[in-house]
Amino acid sequence: MQILTSFTLVIFLGLSFVSTTEAVPSMAMGYTPKYNKDYKHFNYVNPDAKKGGQLSLSGFGTFDSFNPFVLKGIVADGVNILMFESLTEKSLDEPFSVYGLLADDIQLAADKLSVTYRVNKKARFSDGSEVTAEDVKYSVDQLLSDKAHPQYRFYYADIKEISVLDKYRVRFNFKKINPELHLIIGDLPVFSKKWVGDTSFDKLTEAMPLTTGPYLLESYDLGKTVVYKRNPGYWAKDLAVRKGMYNYDKIIYKYYKDQTVALEAFKAGEFDFFAENHSKRWARDHNGPKYESGEIIKQTLTHKNNAGMQGFILNTRRELFKDKRVRRAITNAMDFEWSNSHLFYNQYTRCESFFSNSELAATGLPEGDELKLLNQFKDRLPAELFTTEWSAPTTKKPSSLRNNLRTAKHLLEQAGWTVKEGKLTNAKGQVFSFEVLLIQKGFERIIAPFARNLKRLGIEVTYRTVDASLYQRRVDGFDFDMVVSSFPASQSPGNELFSMFYSEAADKKGSRNLPGINDPVVDALIEKIVSSENRKDLVTATQALDRVLLFGEYMVPNWYINIHRVAYRNQFGIPNNLPLYYDPESWMIKSWWLK
Repeated sequence: MQILTSFTLVIFLGLSFVSTTEAVPSMAMGYTPKYNKDYKHFNYVNPDAKKGGQLSLSGFGTFDSFNPFVLKGIVADGVNILMFESLTEKSLDEPFSVYGLLADDIQLAADKLSVTYRVNKKARFSDGSEVTAEDVKYSVDQLLSDKAHPQYRFYYADIKEISVLDKYRVRFNFKKINPELHLIIGDLPVFSKKWVGDTSFDKLTEAMPLTTGPYLLESYDLGKTVVYKRNPGYWAKDLAVRKGMYNYDKIIYKYYKDQTVALEAFKAGEFDFFAENHSKRWARDHNGPKYESGEIIKQTLTHKNNAGMQGFILNTRRELFKDKRVRRAITNAMDFEWSNSHLFYNQYTRCESFFSNSELAATGLPEGDELKLLNQFKDRLPAELFTTEWSAPTTKKPSSLRNNLRTAKHLLEQAGWTVKEGKLTNAKGQVFSFEVLLIQKGFERIIAPFARNLKRLGIEVTYRTVDASLYQRRVDGFDFDMVVSSFPASQSPGNELFSMFYSEAADKKGSRNLPGINDPVVDALIEKIVSSENRKDLVTATQALDRVLLFGEYMVPNWYINIHRVAYRNQFGIPNNLPLYYDPESWMIKSWWLK
């Protein structure tokens, strides 16, 4: 959400790649950017928003780190959005457009194998020191090292080397042509070498970050509270990309270990904004005198976000879940319609795609360009992928849970599992049992009916809710049978897919490949997506990937909702226009103000 009127390159992927010095304000992925060089602010902000006041928010669980870029620790809420900035930022009302922030010039080489960014000479760290090309290189070197979270090495794997050309210009050389790489390099955060000092980057946790963002870390009580204050010398406050943004003088996060307790604290006035992700609480608990009087506003906000996929993820590294027939059988025990009616107040839609709520979702049978692409891998794909539309099991008539469980029983028998004395057992005498690892106690009521259905198949399921620290360690180390998690998706998927689904990520601790997907067809389709030079090819390849992932039966699909549910104190000014692609709390932090 940043733009400088001197930004000097626009590239329309799908038309042509160009290297130019013509003064233009932005870059976009396959279309003309919305905002021209003369714009004054984004449409979803109020440039005259009042500055001042204190915003109180809630954090969940705990925190023990201010370094969001390493595998160790749980980072404090607010650090990324309030303190760290990148070379460019995306707007929230376009699928994939970036506008300059720390960089004010970018040039893609004619051979598309390198890109050069020029640092804005006005850019300053919070201590007043100048941001230089050396800082950019140092930051990226740290992020791509084995000391940082492995997701960065996956996401930016095609960066070959980084060269400082002069005080303000830094060049990124690529291993191969990657149509989105020059764009997503702009997402890389920049920090000062002084912050790291002589400490190994993976051990840097409590040191106060030295960054360029609009806020400073004022104080904290580990695991309980963290307080940020506005940086009075913030270098970018007068840029067009920052007009109407970051309007609070102070932002405080108060931590709660239970979301139900947090809601009661919100009602009591302990903090100011609540983004609700729990249907029961939304339907039954967001009420009372303060809601009735208008002191608290309860509201739904529309969005166009790609909903991605949420579900019960099966860890295929476990011998128990290696057989796809077993995984499909478990999926058959999920009665979404019952849960939606009895638990969710009919607020949700079933996920039937890894790119739900978008044009990227696979539908019907493969045809046209998608069929042509999938035919290249026909001997390595299940035959039914070409003849049957994948769908999640349903209990809508004429289907029923009983029929679904009967199908599940047949699948389990084919995989060598039969019921003996009420327990599902294989030829070795192993009893089929597993644990669901949870981080929110509220999910127990959702798992319980699913577990009862599985018990009818002879499968023993236990579920355990653990604290945030233990949960993160176990998930990062793939130490689980089943977890509830999600694969968020953008309007323009790309390099992030390597960490989510690529074979190499299956054994990399901390990666997002929680199911342990190890499939050369998936790898090839991800590479096709990343190398797509126009929107049409990207959509085709993404639909093909979606179809292959669905037929892999790696997770029991959950549900999504195409609105944001929020409650907030009636003290905010809110811009007239909603963005399209956004997280409600981030948008509130950046664009709302206190009346």
